[in-house]
Amino acid sequence: MEFFNNIWVALSTPNEILMNILLIPAGIIESILILYIFISILNIQTTKKQKIIYVILMTITSLLSMYVIPNPFNIIFNYLLMFILAISIFKVSILKGLLCMLLSSIIFALLGMLISNPYMTIFKISSQALNDIPIYRLLYLFITYIFAFIIIIVIRKKNIILSILDDLNKKNKRIIIINLIFATITLIFQVILTFYYTDVLPISITFLSFVIFLSYVAISIFSLTRVMKLNLATKKLESAEEYNNTLRILHDNVRGFKHDFDNIVTTIGGYIRTNDMEGLKQYYLQLEDDCQRVNNLYILNPSVVNNDGIYNLIMKKYHEAEEKDIKVNISFLLDLSTLNMKIYEFARILGILLDNAIEASSECEEKIINLTFRNDSKNSRQLIIIENTYKNKDVDTHKIFEKGVSGKENHTGLGLWEVNKLLNKNKNITLFTTKNDQFFTQQLEIYYNN
Repeated sequence: MEFFNNIWVALSTPNEILMNILLIPAGIIESILILYIFISILNIQTTKKQKIIYVILMTITSLLSMYVIPNPFNIIFNYLLMFILAISIFKVSILKGLLCMLLSSIIFALLGMLISNPYMTIFKISSQALNDIPIYRLLYLFITYIFAFIIIIVIRKKNIILSILDDLNKKNKRIIIINLIFATITLIFQVILTFYYTDVLPISITFLSFVIFLSYVAISIFSLTRVMKLNLATKKLESAEEYNNTLRILHDNVRGFKHDFDNIVTTIGGYIRTNDMEGLKQYYLQLEDDCQRVNNLYILNPSVVNNDGIYNLIMKKYHEAEEKDIKVNISFLLDLSTLNMKIYEFARILGILLDNAIEASSECEEKIINLTFRNDSKNSRQLIIIENTYKNKDVDTHKIFEKGVSGKENHTGLGLWEVNKLLNKNKNITLFTTKNDQFFTQQLEIYYNN
């Protein structure tokens, strides 16, 4: 009986040692809940290793901060730590890093505002007692974590995902980041006010503060969603305009073929009657070029290239190549919605490689670019292969990726150096550069079982 009495005394009276021990598993649980909140809402793809590293670092650092930084400023430090870990471990953008920090922090801040005042009123305790007495602290954390767990289940069941477009234009991205910074400042003030004044404020004031803060968060998320929808609509409009232009060119080509069909057949018959096979071969090759152009235009439509940003990029580069009389052969057998890398980084790499291919082939007598997109399921990878004719046969396929190295006049040599930086950020992506007497080849490999 005395044993149980001692346990109760330890739990129901201020006990710093016991509190420190109990906060270790609590810290682990909270880190896991925070992790699953933001990876669920933002749909961040993670590995088991990344999750373990995040939970360990977050738990250890947040526990250490309690001894170095006084409350509630250690909580603010932990918010900033979430941002840093999200960027460094999950390789997300600054925008997504801010959202990782804010979404989970706001949810826990709202839960704290909603639970703490009624909780202290029911048990008739102060905020000091809540932080110092193990039994009260444990029950409070248990209730908070249960609510957080329910929120995660709802997010996953209802498939609540905030799709962030990595290729937002700079203006929209700047507006969103400024908005998120103000949200962070507001959150910090709410944490400080909750910590110092929750036990002295009436429940009605606390509830009003909760409603106002929740309204601010809801309006911010609504505004963010509208900006994203506007950005998406703009891209779809650009894609539609580009496709309409493609359809017009395709229609003109088909009409041209129909108009010249009799002449084409008559010309072929002339070569056959005179048994001029060499002339027929030359005529066929010229005819094949026109057929390939029509085939390219048929391939280049949004239903095949199923990403508006990449579709616009490829169309722009295709028209640039045409203006320089470059023959482009395209094979597209890849679902871009399953691409296992950030579409923003993929667009940057593809744009640089296509610019280089157009520049190199335009200097040749035989101007050809072969562009292939396909899925290699046997080796669990997605392949993008760019072949182009080139003039400088002595080009060093290793040195071209160094900063400042370029085979072109008046060029900075930063393009492939930037590509190399992006490749180093992604462990599942490789680029093989080869050359032969006719073609310079860049083969981008994106592995999806990594």
